[in-house]
Amino acid sequence: MLPKIPRPHRDDVFLAVVSVLAGLLLWSLGVYSSGDRHLLPDWAALVPLLALGAMELLRRSLPNVTLAVGTAGIIADQFTVGNLATVLIFTDLMYAAVVYGKPPMARRLPVTTGLITVAVTIASVAWLRTPQALLIGVVTGLVGFGPALTGATLRNHREAAVAARLRAEQTALLAEMDREQAVTAERARMARELHDMVANHLSAIAIHSTAALSIDRPDTSREALGVIRENSVQGLSEMRRLIGLLRDAGAAREAVASPSLDALDALVGQAGANGAASGLEFVLRDGRPGREGAAPVPAPVELAAYRIVQESLTNALKHAVPGTVTVGVAYGGGLLTVAVDSPYGEGSGPRAPGSGAGLIGMRERAELLGGRFTAGPAGTVWRVRALLPADERAVEA
Repeated sequence: MLPKIPRPHRDDVFLAVVSVLAGLLLWSLGVYSSGDRHLLPDWAALVPLLALGAMELLRRSLPNVTLAVGTAGIIADQFTVGNLATVLIFTDLMYAAVVYGKPPMARRLPVTTGLITVAVTIASVAWLRTPQALLIGVVTGLVGFGPALTGATLRNHREAAVAARLRAEQTALLAEMDREQAVTAERARMARELHDMVANHLSAIAIHSTAALSIDRPDTSREALGVIRENSVQGLSEMRRLIGLLRDAGAAREAVASPSLDALDALVGQAGANGAASGLEFVLRDGRPGREGAAPVPAPVELAAYRIVQESLTNALKHAVPGTVTVGVAYGGGLLTVAVDSPYGEGSGPRAPGSGAGLIGMRERAELLGGRFTAGPAGTVWRVRALLPADERAVEA
């Protein structure tokens, strides 16, 4: 079964028709490229012309075949009276072989035709020993080396354009991936902030509302409602602050509004008020940076430490049994240490439900800064430990 011949391109059909018609016109007018050759009849010049003209139809799809047939045809044309159109068709076949051929052939043809041009020039001068012999080398270069070099130049430009387009597409893809990762990271950060800010107040509200419903005494209900109102107002204030930051997206405002370790006294005091109904006491050990000449820590580390303490106090309100909750913050050796110990066991007082998202958020905060976080029971104590790098260079890295 014969292989299927590819359908020629319409431009190739146009080139073939025009080239053959031009060659027939020159032959009919008696215009030959070498009129002193009469080894064969004049009509023999039409055979290479028609053969090469047919090859124009396959110049894109089968460049290696067309070049082989074209080379045989141009050699055969030298034994006839010759036709200028045959020579021009061969130059186009050489050009097409470099442009549309396989890469190895496209690399070899300019070198091969260049060497053939040099060899023909040297052989012509050595044989004829006249300056006019150089014209043979020039014509050989124009017919073979010139088209091959032109095709190689065009192919190199095309390949460079394709490579540049691929790099641009890859860059755009990487930029889109970076944007998606940034959006995902920002959503996770917003979720942590929202959870840490609101969970503490909502836990206190849930605990005191449960206490008010379970204990039918006016003074207890009034006290619980007061705590509920206070936490509701503070929770709304925190929500408004976060919404304002999201709307304005101002870095300066965010830095000012972010809580710091200086607010731990108020945070622990609020937790004490919220946990009184559950029999919890809260103690803050004074070992924080910024006091007694200690070096300050970067703002991201302060915010992470504050949120870890806040979430630990929230978890204590939810799950701790009556007892003392100890909060400690210390600085030393380039590390900020956060330690929260709360009574651990089965309690019967009012408790708020929890989903475990707080532990995940605390671990993410520590790991994002290159620190370490652990949380778990240690006997009768639930122990939370966070080691955060307090060096500015470590945080930037």
